[in-house]
Amino acid sequence: RPVREVLFFPSRPCCIEALLAEAAEPGAPGRPCPCPLPSADTSLSRLVRRLLSARRSLDLCIFSFSCPQLARAVQLLHRRGVRVRLVTDAQYMGLHGSQIGRLRHAGIQVRHDQHSGYMHHKFAIVDQRMLITGSLNWTTQAIQSNRENVLIVEDATYVKPFLDEFERIWEEYNPSSYSFF
Repeated sequence: RPVREVLFFPSRPCCIEALLAEAAEPGAPGRPCPCPLPSADTSLSRLVRRLLSARRSLDLCIFSFSCPQLARAVQLLHRRGVRVRLVTDAQYMGLHGSQIGRLRHAGIQVRHDQHSGYMHHKFAIVDQRMLITGSLNWTTQAIQSNRENVLIVEDATYVKPFLDEFERIWEEYNPSSYSFF
């Protein structure tokens, strides 16, 4: 059955260590997490589950990305061999707490805008079949404090235009075409 899910934030604090551990080593015995947070079904845990469902590709177009839990999920996918590409805003990628440098250092392909306006998109495409989009910046502030929304759909009618937009931006932000003067 196609995925159609709506998530609302703020999300209750929860521990996602079990989700990340299971994704890193499927079938391995679970290890208890020493943190005091409960493992719960929350908007954050549902978002992480959808991201971790990627088997072939994850294309991210994210304005601001400072949430360490989401960055760990993306890194895990990359280590598993999933092709991860990330487009972000140049002004926000260097801010304190940004996870972009960490992801780039892990070997994930990152491209950014070179314009005066913001690259303000907030969407992800999993395996070219599932769209994750909405108002949510991938920041701890947005996840824990802000009124935000995320729509997750598996419907080619919606996925294809976002995939086309991602590819268009990916090519536009190719570093070989940057101008420095």
